[in-house]
This record gives sequence, C-alpha cells and structure tokens, in this order.
Amino acid sequence: MKIWILAAGVVLLTVGCAKPKTIFSEEPHVVGKSQVEIGAYLAEVGGCHDCHTPGWAQTPGNVPQDQLLAGSIIGFSGPWGTSYPANLRISVQASTAEEWAGMMKDRNGLPPMPWATVNHMSREDLMALHAYIASLGEGGNEVPIAVTDGSGPQTPYIWFMPEPPEVHPANQ
Repeated sequence: MKIWILAAGVVLLTVGCAKPKTIFSEEPHVVGKSQVEIGAYLAEVGGCHDCHTPGWAQTPGNVPQDQLLAGSIIGFSGPWGTSYPANLRISVQASTAEEWAGMMKDRNGLPPMPWATVNHMSREDLMALHAYIASLGEGGNEVPIAVTDGSGPQTPYIWFMPEPPEVHPANQ
C-alpha cells in the first residue's frame, strides 16, 4: 500500500511540475494547394488587409489587386505617436521567406499592429504569408515613417484611443 501512495505522489508531483502547455503551436495549422494559397488565406482571416490594403474595410474586400497589401498613408495615432501600415509588397521583396519569418517572429513595433499575435505564428505559416505577398509583385508606394517625436501627423489619421461618449459628435 505504501508503494502505491509513493508512486501516486511521484506521478502527481511530476504532472504538477511539468511545463504547462501553451495554446500556441509551432506547427502550421492551415493546409492548402500551395504556399501562396495558404498565405492568401492567412492574410484574409488574420486581418492583414484591414490596415495594409487601402479601401479594404470600406469596400468589403473589393479592391484592385494592385492595391493589395500596398500600405496606407492613413495613420493610427495614440500615446506612441502615429504609425502607418507598411507596404508589405515592398518589405517582402527585400528578404527571403526564411529571413522574413525570422523577423516577424522577433519583431515588436508600434500599435495597432498585433505583434504579439504575429510573433506566435509558426515559421511555416509566416513563410506562406511571405509567398502570397511576394506573388503580388512589387506595387504601391512607400508609406510615411512613424511619427514618435511628439509632433502631430501630417496625413489623415485614426485616433486609436478610447474617448468618453460625450466627445462624440453625435452626442454634442
């Protein structure tokens, strides 16, 4: 009887001290006919187009292909300054899929880019995203650099901070 109690104690101790599983996986979860198809799917469900494709949100995705992931001059302002959605078509041209995946796994930048979410993507999924963006070819223009020196934006922007309801124009 004592041996069973000892064995049960060892098992409970081992399970209790084991490294907890994370909800994130390093394994890709998307299956498709090609890396480009997988990357296109990830870009759409991941919301990449919402910010990085001009007009995407306003036209429920009905934008010309030459505008896909071409960045935007509309900034997002908050306490960090003003940040701009990058032209991903330009950025992927400057690196291999492996380099780009490594950069995306380690990078932390300005809001509203969901860096913590991107950092958790598998390398394979990030390389598929790179394949999709690269398949679009070069396009678009450079976007403004982030304004972090305390000066205001010089382009249209979205104020990305909570405001009390009384400041909304409809409540005036």
